[in-house]
Amino acid sequence: MTSSCMLLSLVFLLATSSARAGGFKHLHLYMHETFTGPNATLFPVVPPLHRGDNARFGMVGVLDDELRDGPDPRNSSLIGRFQSLFAFAGLVTPPGMQTATSLVFTAGEHAGSTLVMVGSIVSSEGPYETAVVGGTGAFRMARGYCVLKAVWSPTPESTVYEVNMAAGFIFTELNKCSSPTCNKASFS
Repeated sequence: MTSSCMLLSLVFLLATSSARAGGFKHLHLYMHETFTGPNATLFPVVPPLHRGDNARFGMVGVLDDELRDGPDPRNSSLIGRFQSLFAFAGLVTPPGMQTATSLVFTAGEHAGSTLVMVGSIVSSEGPYETAVVGGTGAFRMARGYCVLKAVWSPTPESTVYEVNMAAGFIFTELNKCSSPTCNKASFS
C-alpha cells in the first residue's frame, strides 16, 4: 500500500512539474451535416435491431461533417472535420445514442490539433451536451464540455449545428508546437 501511494505521488509530481499555468479556450464553430444525396456526410453502417420501444436500437453510424467558422457555407471558411461514430444504445424511448467524436482541425490557428468528445445523447430534442475528454497538439489534456444546437437547415437534406465548446487544458512543453506535423509520430 505504501509503495503504491509513493508511486502515485511520484507520477503526480512529475506530471505537475513539467506543466505550467493552465489555459481555457472557448470555441464557437459550426458543423455542416448533409443527410442524403451524393454529398452525404452521415452514413448508417449497421442496421437497427428493431427491439423494444425504440426502432433504432442497435443502429451504428458514422459521420464526417464539415467544421466551419460560420453558419453559411458560402461565407465561411472550412477549418476542419467533425468526425463521429454513433450507436443507438437505448431500448426505451428516448433512445439514447452513444457518441465518440473528434474535431480534426485542418486550417486556422489550431491546424494539426484535435479535440475529442465522448457522451450520451438522451433526447432527440436539442441542444445536446457532451464531454470534452482530451485532445492533441494545442489541446493536449483538454477537459470540458460541448453544446451542439441545430440553428439552420439550408436545404431539406442538411442541417447546420452551432458548436459551443469550453475546454481547459494544461500547458506543457509538448503544447508549444503549432505546426501540423506536431501530431505525426516518428519512430527510428
